Amino acid sequence: MRVLKQSLIALVFSCPAILMAQNIVKGSVTDQTTNTTLSGAEVTNITSGNSVVADEKGSFTIEANDGDIIVISYFGYDDQEYTYTGQDQIQFSLIKSSETNLEEVVVIGYGTAKKEDVTGAVNQISEKDFNKGSITSAQELVTGKIAGVVVTSAGGAPGDGQNIIIRGNSSLSLTSQPLYVIDGVPIEGGVAGSRNALDFINPNDIETMTILKDASATAIYGSRAANGVVLVTTKKGKGKKFTYNYNATTSIYQPTDFVDVMDGNEFRTLVQQVGTPAEISRLGNANTNWQKEIYKIAAGFDHSFSAMGNIGGKMPSRFSLSNTDQNGILKGDNLNRTTASMSLTPSFFDDHLKFELNARGSYIENIFANRGAIGAAVEYDPTQPIYSGADIYGGYHTWMDGPVKHNLAPTNPVALLNEQNDTAEVRRFVGNAKMDYKLHFLPSVTATVNVGYDIANSNGRNIVSANMPNPSLSWDGSYYKYNNQNYNKLLDAYLTFNKDFGLHNLNVVAGYGYQYFNFYNDSYNSELREQGNPQYEFVDRDHYSLLSYFGRFNYNFDNKYIVTGTLRADASSKFDIGEKWGYFPSVAVAWNMTNEEFLKGSSVVSDLKLRAGFGQVGNSNGLGTFKYMTRYDISQSTAYYQFGNQFYQTYRPSPRSEGLKWEVAQTLNIGLDYSLFKNRIYGSIDVYQKKTKDLIANVYIDPFTNFGNMIDKNIGDMENKGIEFSINADIVKSRDVDFKVGYNIALNDNEITNLSTDNYVGGIDGATGNNIQIHREGNAPYSFYVYKQVYDANGRPIEGAYVDINEDGIINDKDRYIHKDPYADITMGFNTYFRYKNWDLAASARANIGNYVYNNTASAKGYSRKATGNGQNYLSNVHRDFYNTGFVNITESNLLSDHYIEDASFLRIDNITLGYNLNEPIKGMNVRLYGAVQNVAVFTDYSGIDPEIFGGIDNNVYPRPRTFVFGLNVKF
Repeated sequence: MRVLKQSLIALVFSCPAILMAQNIVKGSVTDQTTNTTLSGAEVTNITSGNSVVADEKGSFTIEANDGDIIVISYFGYDDQEYTYTGQDQIQFSLIKSSETNLEEVVVIGYGTAKKEDVTGAVNQISEKDFNKGSITSAQELVTGKIAGVVVTSAGGAPGDGQNIIIRGNSSLSLTSQPLYVIDGVPIEGGVAGSRNALDFINPNDIETMTILKDASATAIYGSRAANGVVLVTTKKGKGKKFTYNYNATTSIYQPTDFVDVMDGNEFRTLVQQVGTPAEISRLGNANTNWQKEIYKIAAGFDHSFSAMGNIGGKMPSRFSLSNTDQNGILKGDNLNRTTASMSLTPSFFDDHLKFELNARGSYIENIFANRGAIGAAVEYDPTQPIYSGADIYGGYHTWMDGPVKHNLAPTNPVALLNEQNDTAEVRRFVGNAKMDYKLHFLPSVTATVNVGYDIANSNGRNIVSANMPNPSLSWDGSYYKYNNQNYNKLLDAYLTFNKDFGLHNLNVVAGYGYQYFNFYNDSYNSELREQGNPQYEFVDRDHYSLLSYFGRFNYNFDNKYIVTGTLRADASSKFDIGEKWGYFPSVAVAWNMTNEEFLKGSSVVSDLKLRAGFGQVGNSNGLGTFKYMTRYDISQSTAYYQFGNQFYQTYRPSPRSEGLKWEVAQTLNIGLDYSLFKNRIYGSIDVYQKKTKDLIANVYIDPFTNFGNMIDKNIGDMENKGIEFSINADIVKSRDVDFKVGYNIALNDNEITNLSTDNYVGGIDGATGNNIQIHREGNAPYSFYVYKQVYDANGRPIEGAYVDINEDGIINDKDRYIHKDPYADITMGFNTYFRYKNWDLAASARANIGNYVYNNTASAKGYSRKATGNGQNYLSNVHRDFYNTGFVNITESNLLSDHYIEDASFLRIDNITLGYNLNEPIKGMNVRLYGAVQNVAVFTDYSGIDPEIFGGIDNNVYPRPRTFVFGLNVKF
């Protein structure tokens, strides 16, 4: 490492000397069509960072070395990139953007295509449009950027997973997350001990993220594409000379809010009002804010270095190395991630043979703070000190029941953080080797073979000290460890035929794919061993495979009329013999009106394309393996069988789901891509309908018909329909000033259209077995199922008083009704960028309208008997919502009151970034300094700490911090 650091330092300080011998290059810039000069065109040496402006004759002079990359920019024209090879003079001819906007190349499944040839709903976001700031997870790069794509974090912990939902929820029990494909390798989630399926990728390594939304775009991925597909393309080497990039950020994470519970004085007053003398005597003299004791201002540091260029002039290459060290605002939480990547893209035989080699690895050390402390800090008596001085449990204040901790009382939250050590190390490697061979004897045909390998393994352990308060007399601490290893292997082989026949173009892809997944899980539990349970050592092995055939044709006539057809056949070992194969077709058409006579020469319309597509895609993501087979599991220690005086552990059959098959989504999409006023305003409009049939859910079955009372079964249908609109505008674009704005909005309506039986979901805190949500025909999935609260004349809820919905004179479960759901009817995203000379300012915001949240923290902790421990020998804090309700007891009906269903619509300012570019502070070097604030502000009527709750149940959520970022970027 010392040698590497010394080499890098030497390289940095030798750059000025190396670059002193630059060549003086003269040139001119003209319009390619009219040959008129373009005065004011900006000419930038990307390698050195030096920039000049063409004079009134279109002429310029700039310094350059062999291999330097020069970019020419002029408003209304496409940028032109050129690699300097020693010439004294260079002539540049730029093409108007209006003539080439649809020439942009986008990534699609198993290839790329010109934007003008894309017939499906496809959105591609490149590096220049990514969200800025402290970005730990790849999904954060596109938050709020694409209409109909909702990105919600699981919480505010470092590296926490991001949930992406594309065009609404479309499954009941399977995952609604999209399929992720990294450089052509479809991946699944990580192993135990990881925080995020994409945490192995350094976001700085990503070139583009492409979202495939509708079936005509996703059908090429068949059985895994019902929830959309996210194609991640990483950066590749280019240019002849190596360039280097170093990026560093320091981030400060600050808690923004706390759950609204009583302070010490308020709590004393309440207990003195409602408690017995014995209960009042338990009050302490302290005034402890337990939430402030578990949260802190935290820091994070990120460093990344990359080198990009060409080895020996024949091997375009890129290498990167990064480290992220991020602390969480919950004390003790930490993520330390090191990533490395390599990309080689050589070509041979006049580019007939091309190779793409990608390899990236990560090593992550996680320290997981005990999230149980979040709920304990809300509940713990604020009149008690952290330490009581008792000899037991390390002196932590603990509510006792005889010689041990009271079984029902909350645990000291500081003890939960200090006396548990939950750590894990996660290693992951994802790599692929791709070969494209354009046949010499038939150059219209390209043969492609892509081999991929994804392996992840983890080692974790959770050590709990004997000082942790525990209700067991024999408690002496615990030790749990686990080892996970998952891997998948990929083979794709396909042929691509591409040829022009006069006004006709035909592009055909046909291929074969095979992917194999293997899972290992071993664990050891010391507590089970002490209890004599033979399951203290757990061993699990699992696997499944996917065999596929796929094909796609794209026919283009005169660059005006396009037809695309796709078919994929998948066979999965997850399903029984008669249901293994699924067939997923799609067809789409497009009309590129830009090339029609009635639009040629238009000063208003630059590009206009109408699209329509229909197709079927599948979903089995999240479904267990071999559900159709009779499997045998070892019995628990409480279910031994007695023979004589001996008890024996038995094996018992698990429930079998016969006839289980794919969920299938049918999507109809009609869209319009537009660009106006020489591409100054551009965007798209899409209208879609997605019908999902054969929904899989875990449902109750008749007794004695299977080896259990619940099985997975295809039981229903669902429909999503909506409208998406996006608009982007380059308001000002000149040498000194750039001003851009972007806005998107999506409307989505989600309804279960067929369901044979109600499905209760959404477990809540406060009572055992309570569910607040339901899947019911005619309603949105995960709708809240509640009692209608009755209020008095002052608008205060009356405890235990609910509307008799069915008017039978009895308040019971039949009087519950469906009231709202957690998914927004309308989502919006807004972003803006402004540059004046070397200064730039960027901001982004999002809004959700119509999303509702069940405030479980208030419902389970907002009643007066909570304060006195429901008559037990301890005290527990109370949510301030008690002042609104005056509720005395916790009951099932109180918990299920619609009083706790709140409108959580919000406007969130996600990010504000201010930057300044230092042009060549050292010759050949460009430096950018920037500062950012993330999670700037949230405007909402929701009473909880955050209105953005994935799943819609607010219960001990890890709060999102406000982040202050200070960054440095150096290019040389």
